[in-house]
Amino acid sequence: MTHPSLGRPPRDATKAWADAARRIRETAPDLAARALAVAIDRDPTLRTRYDETGLRERLRDAELLAERVAYAMSVGDPSAAGEYADWTSPVYRRKRVPLDDLINLCEGVRAAIAGAMAPSIASEADASIDAAIAQYKWHRRIAGDARKRNAFLQFIYKGG
Repeated sequence: MTHPSLGRPPRDATKAWADAARRIRETAPDLAARALAVAIDRDPTLRTRYDETGLRERLRDAELLAERVAYAMSVGDPSAAGEYADWTSPVYRRKRVPLDDLINLCEGVRAAIAGAMAPSIASEADASIDAAIAQYKWHRRIAGDARKRNAFLQFIYKGG
């Protein structure tokens, strides 16, 4: 056991689903492209709100999400993907990226993994994706998220 002030030892990445995680990492660029396509299908305004550079950034975000899901599967702990979402939420807020877009990307990653992998792998990945979505939804409620506000409520609060 390590000393408590130095932190816990790193997680064992060969513990569970290591082979499935390796396959997800190998196909991460393809999964990310499919995830972005699914996210655009779910919310067509992504194509109008982001230019080419913005869409490439979201593609890279989807690739990082897929990698983090693979890591969570390899250590056998779905909360690892939730931790990643917790760490990255302030970064996306500073970049003025709505967390709803990240939630759409998570759903896209879920669909891409379900389409490319075996059902047992997809069901294991779902728990990690759900943990990430829960964190993004929790951070979404905090002021400063770039989501579209209700115009009527803004009118009431600003006083006309």
